[in-house]
Amino acid sequence: MYTIYINDTPLLLKEAAGMPKNSIGDTQNIVARYAGKPKHLSGYIDMLEKTNRFQSITLYAEDYEKLVSDFFSLFKLIEAAGGLVLNPAGEILFIFRRGFWDLPKGKIDKRESPSEAALREVREETGLEQLDLGAELMITYHTYREKDGRRILKRTYWYRMETKERELHPQAEEDIEEAVWMSASAFFSGEERRVYRSLLEVIKA
Repeated sequence: MYTIYINDTPLLLKEAAGMPKNSIGDTQNIVARYAGKPKHLSGYIDMLEKTNRFQSITLYAEDYEKLVSDFFSLFKLIEAAGGLVLNPAGEILFIFRRGFWDLPKGKIDKRESPSEAALREVREETGLEQLDLGAELMITYHTYREKDGRRILKRTYWYRMETKERELHPQAEEDIEEAVWMSASAFFSGEERRVYRSLLEVIKA
């Protein structure tokens, strides 16, 4: 199964096993069978790009590989990597960029492995140097459009990291306004914070 966030709404691609024969759902959660035409997928993508009134959309097909292949064919794929960094107190390193709270991440360079890119991006965006790389947490997908209108599908590899360093230096060149240590309980309590839904999945992982 793939979960792709479009305009911060999850679109799920699933196999047909266990799914209903006919489309079902409600006004906020749509479940539909893929008819096998990429134009069908484009319609759902267009709809999600224009509104965030849905909680989720699930598309399924007997030919699951074709569903996935057809979906990916509508985008240019870009790969990125990032880290969920913990200090000895169990606090998470958060950054604030372009109006949203986020975790440090960035595009993978040529001849770079995802783990190498994740370490480099965390170092560049936060100023941390002494990082211990842990396990891969998960892979997330989200979409956006470039200025020329081309659709981008970004695949991001997320890794758990640890450090004993405390001092942070946010990278202003990447529009990072703040870099802070905060416990998960503190982050999710008190004031309402703007955060991408895909990022919540990483924190839960």
